[in-house]
Amino acid sequence: MSVNNKLQVNLEENLALEKWDNNDLAKVRIRLLRGHLDSVNSCQFIEDADIVFSASSDCSVKLWNFRTGESIKSFNELHNNTITQAHCKPDGSRFLSCGLDKKLKYVDVETGKCILDKNHTDFLTCCRISHNGKLISVGSDLNNSLTIYDVESGDTVCELKDYHKSTITSIKFSPSDDKVITTSRDYTAKFFDLVTSTNTISLEGHINVVADCDITNDERNCATASWDKTIGVWDVSTGMYRSKGPTVLKGSHDGSVSCCQFSNDGLLLVTGSNDNSIVVWDLVNNTQKLKLQGHTDWINAVNFSQDQKWLLSCSKDKTIRLWNLEESDKIPMVLESKKAVRVVKCTTCSKPFSLSQLEAFQDVTVCVFCRLNSPEKSWLIFNEADE
Repeated sequence: MSVNNKLQVNLEENLALEKWDNNDLAKVRIRLLRGHLDSVNSCQFIEDADIVFSASSDCSVKLWNFRTGESIKSFNELHNNTITQAHCKPDGSRFLSCGLDKKLKYVDVETGKCILDKNHTDFLTCCRISHNGKLISVGSDLNNSLTIYDVESGDTVCELKDYHKSTITSIKFSPSDDKVITTSRDYTAKFFDLVTSTNTISLEGHINVVADCDITNDERNCATASWDKTIGVWDVSTGMYRSKGPTVLKGSHDGSVSCCQFSNDGLLLVTGSNDNSIVVWDLVNNTQKLKLQGHTDWINAVNFSQDQKWLLSCSKDKTIRLWNLEESDKIPMVLESKKAVRVVKCTTCSKPFSLSQLEAFQDVTVCVFCRLNSPEKSWLIFNEADE
């Protein structure tokens, strides 16, 4: 039986068993997934958030039923030491894992067979599959190297030893798959251009390890999470970061910030910390929207669902948590922080943008980027009374 079919059977049989782990007074409903025997280092929504994917220091990779929290499949013999990171294709067909056993594995979920098995000479710290599924990348510890493979042929596309001055801590492909973004213990993040085979952007400014990064779908902003307890949001599309540096989000985490991810629309950012807390940031106002607490150890990874109704987190406390954010806007603290800001869709490029409520006119229908392209044109729609 395929993973999809098995999931459908489980959903139909167990829908009535769905339950929540929080009490009725909780503002954000949660569900705990328990089954790993050690730190859970990776977590991810797949199959349109119907399945949860995770990997652990207990050397296992698991698939979970979203509705019931039950484990539906487990891969237990791929690695013989800590799995430092794993990443699954969104359709749930294949996943990539790496670990302290110096092995990189690309696995078919249905059969459990390794499509690609690469042995390295160094401890592997992070890995990623490109959005188009054609490339995989891995970062290492002692050699500070970035290696990229072609999935179909298994050939090395590039191997950059000492790409950073210290351990590579995370890897992400840009949405267009033409760049690889890495972060490091050397306090920096870098963009490697796969077309020109050059380092095109270096983000410097943190005063401690940069643990993770993410980039918005429109590739305008890049976020970096650091052990200096701050998050940098860098405008990499205009190059404004070169003169002004990043927008710095701080004050909500008491410990090192270990992970981050943008929401699908780029208006929210979620971060996890070694203070055991998760913060959802409102990027319109650059303020904290929500602080989620419940994990009892370091947060290792966070992940928004595509519809932004759910948040996934995993921790050194051996658990995975599902957070329901559907009602979060009704929490008094969230309402107060909105500051009369609305989000609308640009009529020119269709991208969402924030808009303050204005007294003089009813609406602005075009985002600032499209307005800058045609500065001579008025983009205001006035009320009839104002005309």
